[in-house]
Amino acid sequence: MTSIQPTASTVTAAAAAAPALQAVIFDVDGTLADTERDGHRLAFNQAFARSGMDWEWSVGTYGELLAITGGKERIRHFAALRAPELLKQPDSDAWLAALHQLKSDIYSELVRTGTIALRPGVARLIRELHGAGVRLAIATTTTRSSLDSLLVASFGDQARSLFEVIGAGDVVADKKPAPDIYHWVLRRMRLPPAACLAIEDSRPGILAASAAGVPTLITINAYTADQDFGGALSVVTDLGEPAAPARSLGGQPLNGSCVDLAQLRDWHTKAAGSRRLSPAN
Repeated sequence: MTSIQPTASTVTAAAAAAPALQAVIFDVDGTLADTERDGHRLAFNQAFARSGMDWEWSVGTYGELLAITGGKERIRHFAALRAPELLKQPDSDAWLAALHQLKSDIYSELVRTGTIALRPGVARLIRELHGAGVRLAIATTTTRSSLDSLLVASFGDQARSLFEVIGAGDVVADKKPAPDIYHWVLRRMRLPPAACLAIEDSRPGILAASAAGVPTLITINAYTADQDFGGALSVVTDLGEPAAPARSLGGQPLNGSCVDLAQLRDWHTKAAGSRRLSPAN
């Protein structure tokens, strides 16, 4: 059976019939800021030390633990391997929650003291999107208190007005790569997935967004550079600044030195046309 390839005109027509880009949903850790290696990891280690524990997560160990999404979940996973007796205590859930809260408090202090900065292009793009009336949201497993500290340190008094919906911490039971956090955000924004675009940094992130039907841009970091990002709109080093251009690594090419609203709309439109013309549809 002969397959019929879509022409440029049919792709354009299909894209025109799809919803325009109305909202951008950001991941946090590794996406807004390089929080993992020099933020969360340090906070975990300080929390362990303050609690009298001899645990210390090296850069390599923490990279492996990132396959487990969620801070409490990482502690539980490591305890199951290193000290399973801790999880057999009657108060293990309370111990786990207290240890994670201590870690979150330490992380917030690291953020407030300026230890963790936004990645290149993040503040520029968020301000551009907000100024153009594009709706903004967050979908993350990090705790709300840790997130608020990062946003306030980065955007000051404007932080609370930038993001319309914030899905953080334990608002859903199943964390990425499950799509639950994206479903939660989309319900509150009352938007279809096709009207949104996600910005993520990891394979669990793109799996979560894609399972929810949200097209996804990937900005890699040192921990995620070698992961599989099949299905991404585009894969770039970062969002870029005029004096420090981003580099395109895969997917749709980057037109220019920075990811801006025009570029996001272009990628989103092409993705919409491809979806509407795919055999599965």
